[in-house]
Amino acid sequence: MTFYSFIGSLEQGLVFALMVLGVYLTFRVLDFPDLTVDGSLPLGAAVSATLVIGGMDPFLSLLFAMVAGALAGCATALLSTKLRIMSLLASIITMTALYSINLRIMGRPNLPLLGQPTIFDALTPAGMPRHLLIPLVFLVIALAWKLILDWFLHTQVGMALRATGDNPQMIRAQGVDTDSMIILGVSLSNGLVALAGGLVAQSQGFADVGMGIGTIVAGLASVILGESLLGGRTVAWQTLSALCGSLVYRLTITLALSAHFGFLRLTPSDLNLITAVLVVICLTVPLLKERWRVGRR
Repeated sequence: MTFYSFIGSLEQGLVFALMVLGVYLTFRVLDFPDLTVDGSLPLGAAVSATLVIGGMDPFLSLLFAMVAGALAGCATALLSTKLRIMSLLASIITMTALYSINLRIMGRPNLPLLGQPTIFDALTPAGMPRHLLIPLVFLVIALAWKLILDWFLHTQVGMALRATGDNPQMIRAQGVDTDSMIILGVSLSNGLVALAGGLVAQSQGFADVGMGIGTIVAGLASVILGESLLGGRTVAWQTLSALCGSLVYRLTITLALSAHFGFLRLTPSDLNLITAVLVVICLTVPLLKERWRVGRR
């Protein structure tokens, strides 16, 4: 692995850390299977890129991208809670609709940002290389949102959100509207995913309607990988493991693509295969550990 490929994988791991935090919210906190993220990531990219091209400040465009993602998540949650559509099917319906919506927003499948201002232009200090600036900016943003989530999940509303995922019957008996908690959690999750999409678009210089394909798989792989490596019983440790899982996942992908396995050489087209194998390993390692522990008794 070269230095630039390492920096590139680090950059990818940090920018998609926001997406992983969003997946953590629905997958672990709410126990809500949500495939909307495959559509809300390109939605954030489409909104941010379109607004920047239209002359809006790139920082403000990220706020609108996050709001758009939150609305997409809200749509999924409303389908699930108010219309009683199965959560997985509700998210698939929203994800399918978002493909057309993203095309409508951009006006074409791919929208370049060449020559357009981005947040990195405003944040670049004199003499600092761009390939070092971008990971640093992503690191600060990811850590900031980790701390915000840690604080939020310890508030009264945040604890009600966690209880909704752990034991909805119990928290409903305490007078909490679980439907509202699901709507809040799924909206916040997709808002973070869309924010990640906007950042990706500004860092890579384009928005593409297909850039969200496989997002949910990568997010779940990162969450599971982080839990396998670090575990964690507290919220702060779980969000940290999600961030570390995003970094390790991207580094693992880069290593796999740059390695040689005899006559077999992996290419970017094998990315989904690598992800599938990685997820299977992460899911089976805890089981193997438990069997090994039982066998020693």
